[in-house]
Amino acid sequence: MNEKKAWYVNGYLALLVALISLAAGIALIIFGINRSEVSAALIVLGVVLVILSVIAFSSLVIVHPNEARVITFFGTYIGTVSSSGLWMVLPLTDKQKISLKVRNFNSQTLKVNDADGNPIEIGAVVVFKVSDTASAAFDVDDYETFVEIQSETALRHIAAQYPYDVHGEDAAKHSLRGNADEVGDELKKELQERLSVAGVKVLETRLTHLAYAPEIASAMLQRQQAMAIVAARQKIVEGAVGMVDAALRQLIESGIELDEERRAAMVNNLMVAIVSDRSATPVINAGTLYN
Repeated sequence: MNEKKAWYVNGYLALLVALISLAAGIALIIFGINRSEVSAALIVLGVVLVILSVIAFSSLVIVHPNEARVITFFGTYIGTVSSSGLWMVLPLTDKQKISLKVRNFNSQTLKVNDADGNPIEIGAVVVFKVSDTASAAFDVDDYETFVEIQSETALRHIAAQYPYDVHGEDAAKHSLRGNADEVGDELKKELQERLSVAGVKVLETRLTHLAYAPEIASAMLQRQQAMAIVAARQKIVEGAVGMVDAALRQLIESGIELDEERRAAMVNNLMVAIVSDRSATPVINAGTLYN
């Protein structure tokens, strides 16, 4: 089904004609009955005018801003009215209301496995609006329920394609925690493909909740802490090596020569003092006392 524009005219003129016909019909019926001789012709004409006014009333439709009315005539789709106001359409038609407002769908917190097989909790918000009223009304049973189910299905699929986090050699790859914008764009693209059949346009998708499942949260926290400590220690060691090398170069440039044993001892002492997580306690060698 593709949306098309329905025929409609100003409803205020139709309302005026309907009211005049109703009043004239009632007046003719009363006048025909109250005559000394009942006039069947006047009564019939009055009844016809009343029926025509009822039919005219059935053709009136009120359309609010950011709203559309899908018009069907005895099961046949004849078009959509999306302009706000009072309008007259074909009489004896069904007028289904479809909202064109931008809406949010906040998914439940889903428990899924990421690309590494770790159980995680994830949730997202989907911003959408109806772009094709005919598809939304006739191609799916309930487009709002369709959006909810497809959003959660797409979120599960996307979450299973990315790891929660990446470290080391895999740091260049995308992850759910480190690349939330890219994951949101991928979710939006997949959702648009799924929801196009319902005439829905996806405006934005964003992750609203992301965490490890409770059963592994403690272990993963310890893992992250250990990896952070290892990374920090690696930086400290790299810096210490540079500082020791600079110290040895300065000694050589100053004309101070050390033998291999003293050089090794100096390197050992400097590395211990720099790398240790506690303050170093200096020991002063005042020489050797001989008896």
